[in-house]
Amino acid sequence: MLTNKGSQQTIIDIVTGLDNEQRQEVIRIYNEELQQDLEENIKKALSGDLERLVVGLLKTPAVYDAQELKSAMKGLGTDEAALSEILSTRSNEQLRAIQACFKQEFKTELEKAITSETSGPYTALLLALLKGKREKESGIIDYGLIEKDSKMLSEVGPKNNPNDAQWITVFAERPKGHLRRVFDHYKKSTSVDIEDAIKKQFKGDFQKSLLTLAAVIKDTPLYFADKLYSTMKSMGTDDKALTRILISRSEEDLLSIRVAYRKKYGKSLYSSIQSDTKGDYRSALLLLCRAEDI
Repeated sequence: MLTNKGSQQTIIDIVTGLDNEQRQEVIRIYNEELQQDLEENIKKALSGDLERLVVGLLKTPAVYDAQELKSAMKGLGTDEAALSEILSTRSNEQLRAIQACFKQEFKTELEKAITSETSGPYTALLLALLKGKREKESGIIDYGLIEKDSKMLSEVGPKNNPNDAQWITVFAERPKGHLRRVFDHYKKSTSVDIEDAIKKQFKGDFQKSLLTLAAVIKDTPLYFADKLYSTMKSMGTDDKALTRILISRSEEDLLSIRVAYRKKYGKSLYSSIQSDTKGDYRSALLLLCRAEDI
């Protein structure tokens, strides 16, 4: 039923033309009325990058993120960039939903999986993010706490080493608006950008994850614009990261990401996708991107 060329285009048009809630309703009706599994039929009809994109769009956001996290920890090497990206950019509510889906899907706690696949302060940071304890924006500027947090980030522990735990607490629990003010205060009091401080004081995956968080806190759409640009700037496209970002942000802030992309790189996200991908996969990505930004 879903195996010819015309059916492929129909699948692409329908799936990219609906929001996630509508897709879930289509899946329910299809499975009940035809007594068949829509996802399995689509897997038979499609292949490669196009299959991964369309099947990803059929998942609920929480299930999709749970599966992406599992994939990032599968096999010999862990995809730390994917772990950091997902856990740094989801809300408290989304993180709780992801954990519930992960446990249901894989019969183990996400916290346990992360602990077994990562190590050191990087693990501690990921687990702190996973707890979903980031405070809500109060609308009140607490100058005393801004100064206190800035000072905490400046303090060193034994042997002149930075205090990992204090950085984790501040980065994982404070509201983003507050943290932007903390970064400004830190720069004024130390004459050092927060990114340069991170690069100087930390290393490895912990450093990279803190840099990811700093970028997300400062400007989430710009962070994703940079990520998307990096997926397409070299000879080979990082299709896994490209599809993950477009799927996860399509109903969140994709328009803002497109604006940030155009402003920084002088070309549209649409045109970059158009020149870097091909075939039905490209058609689906462009439909998901929605429009050219002139």
